[in-house]
Amino acid sequence: MNTTQRADQQTSADRRRRELLEAADRVVLRDGPHASMNAIAAEAGITKPILYRHFGDKGGLYAALAVRHTDALLASLRAALDAPAERRQRVESTLDTYLAAIEARPQVYRFLMHPAEGAGTPGDQSEQGFDVGKHSAPLLRRMGEELAQVIEERLDVGPGTQQLARVWGHGIVGMMHAAGDWWLGERPCPREELVRTLADLLWGRLAEAGDKAGGPGF
Repeated sequence: MNTTQRADQQTSADRRRRELLEAADRVVLRDGPHASMNAIAAEAGITKPILYRHFGDKGGLYAALAVRHTDALLASLRAALDAPAERRQRVESTLDTYLAAIEARPQVYRFLMHPAEGAGTPGDQSEQGFDVGKHSAPLLRRMGEELAQVIEERLDVGPGTQQLARVWGHGIVGMMHAAGDWWLGERPCPREELVRTLADLLWGRLAEAGDKAGGPGF
């Protein structure tokens, strides 16, 4: 097999994988954490063994969907941080971007962050025991590391910048996740109020930190 043939096969496989993920997304939007491999295979017009051949199991499919949605969310968060605005406004915009994303697609959020709610879907016993911690914790860690990198690149927080940036990055992501999870479930206040309150909590230390010399600014 020559290089062109291998490239064509890889392109075809990538396209097919993308089509299957789009079918999975449609089922997740409808069923949330109860989305089953049976339902996703039916949506894609294939048998479940073919779906397993592409992703291995529900954990493999989950991981692929997680990368897809996390990439999109991180791109949106970076755009909010890069917007031409005052720092406080960009902090609020970043918080709002995250909350708006989980509000707009709550079933996707629940599938990604609460997959155990759908474990043991009737008629699909192979999905018993889907481990929420094993699969969703890496998403939060990835977001924490991404935010830590942004903070390190943009803020001058004095000695130990790298370690402090990681503490802040993971702490802010943890706060956003916990507060957003509670808010999405109970809706105790408008999103704008939650954004403002969380920004107030963060603002003291962020307001004091200077921009890193030669960096893009925060």
